[in-house]
Amino acid sequence: MQPCGRSNGLCFDAAGNLIVCADEQNQLWSIDVKTKQHTVLVKDFNGKPLNGPNDVVVMPDGSMYFTDPLYPREYWKGRSQDSEQDVHGVYYLASDHKTLKRILADLKQPNGIIATPDGKTLYVSDLDNQQTWSYHPQPDGSLTDKKLFCKLGSDGMTIDDAGNVYLTGHGVTVFDSSGKKVAHVDIPGKDWTGNVCFAGKGSHTLFITSSKLIYSIQTTTGGIVSQ
Repeated sequence: MQPCGRSNGLCFDAAGNLIVCADEQNQLWSIDVKTKQHTVLVKDFNGKPLNGPNDVVVMPDGSMYFTDPLYPREYWKGRSQDSEQDVHGVYYLASDHKTLKRILADLKQPNGIIATPDGKTLYVSDLDNQQTWSYHPQPDGSLTDKKLFCKLGSDGMTIDDAGNVYLTGHGVTVFDSSGKKVAHVDIPGKDWTGNVCFAGKGSHTLFITSSKLIYSIQTTTGGIVSQ
């Protein structure tokens, strides 16, 4: 699909639509992968443009959480390079795609975001502070039980069927559900990694995007493909 709104973080919903952080216009989109037509889900908050949606996760009930840090882009036209919102926040979009709430406002630069398949735990990375936090989502979208999951930030993130969380940056670092580091995947040349996901037969291939190349590695655990 070209153009694609400068899509950044993305994931699929239960209906197979591709949910994307289209930061060319600072919007959240839903793309019908068959027709390649997009629907704007979110275009602003409190009447002001978003800073630039960066990553998104779809929950089991169809609601979504997305991060909105600020990374000034040279391709922005007709808007300031400064923050439009008063904070770099995390937002909740209800399953009706109408109710939008700012859920977190206390992170410096929220970036990567992922949830467990059952929707009971949400992980949010604060990249600039090199921290990843865990939360318990509530029916109204609010987040409780904030805990420091690990002292490492991340761009894109994913999770496998054993509950291990994969963080990007310098290679891929893997933490188990308790926050203990259990593995690290080095990237040739120490290239910066930006995103990671599972796909392929049985969802046992981990794909890694870097600033230069795309890598893949076979894994013993399976991934959560829809996220």
